[in-house]
Amino acid sequence: MSAQMNRQWRLAARPVGNIKESDFEMTEQPLVSLDEGQLLVRNLYLSLDPTNRIWVSEADSYLPPVGIGEVMRGIAIGVVEQSRDPQFKEGTNVQGMFGWQDYAVTDGAGLSVLPDTPAVPLTAYFGLFGHVGLTAYFGLLDIGKPQAGETLVVSAAAGATGSLVGQIGKIKGCRVVGIAGGAEKCRWLTEELGFDAAIDYKSGSVLDGLKQHCPAGVDVNFENVGGEILDAVLGVINNRARIVLCGLISQYNAVKPPPGPYHFGNILVRRARVEGFIVLDYLPRAAEAFADLGRWLTEGKIKYRVDEVAGLENAPQALNKLFEGKNVGKLVVKL
Repeated sequence: MSAQMNRQWRLAARPVGNIKESDFEMTEQPLVSLDEGQLLVRNLYLSLDPTNRIWVSEADSYLPPVGIGEVMRGIAIGVVEQSRDPQFKEGTNVQGMFGWQDYAVTDGAGLSVLPDTPAVPLTAYFGLFGHVGLTAYFGLLDIGKPQAGETLVVSAAAGATGSLVGQIGKIKGCRVVGIAGGAEKCRWLTEELGFDAAIDYKSGSVLDGLKQHCPAGVDVNFENVGGEILDAVLGVINNRARIVLCGLISQYNAVKPPPGPYHFGNILVRRARVEGFIVLDYLPRAAEAFADLGRWLTEGKIKYRVDEVAGLENAPQALNKLFEGKNVGKLVVKL
């Protein structure tokens, strides 16, 4: 095994603004023999997420920042190539925080064994049955608490999480309005996913679009973007509105702090509630979400889409698709 090499992306510098490939360094390390209790996982798919940008900054977050020189943190799906742990058989598909590399050596902590279901592609465990599905499910239902007949607005609606949130909102009887960039994304939301309306933030005023498509105001906002998008939604919220703060992707590359929302006072006037959450808090309840998501998938009530990029070498460049609005659905790298 010592003759095999492991390609690894390591953090070389703290990014300033948009991520550059020079912020990372591709290295090769020889694989070493396993100790008792360890297993070798060959990564098959790497998840690219907005939170990757948070992890490489020095900002205080829910996880420590990736250190300079360390392998870039990332969730991956892989197959057990070698095992010295009787709990994990060779050939088993697993998911875990394996990092931006071809292989990972792990003691099995935090690792999930994926079901052996040939009819379900491995990418489904990123697109629906993974952290993205849990984020959409619990963020909307536990924090947003949508009621039939209410209006739900979802920003970054054509992304991995937003596209699921809108569909769950429809299942719960809401009027759903998505905010996305570009006519093609907006068509996907309304024609394929069943959103009631979609607002193209690239082609006009979001606030005007909200006033047009949310004539009765906004009761629930699932917020993935922040900045001007959030500010526009706050301008039309109803009494007792719930703002589910899932992400602030418009701010992750900001060199200096953006101004606060100008409509912030509406939170007071409308007696609205703003609550942030991290999906890690809901991992103990994962089976609850996956049961519903699986049933809705079987019933044809929910769809997911995977945006696949080929090659570990393209991971840094591909990550910027999230911040440039170029991905549709769940962004992954196929190794």
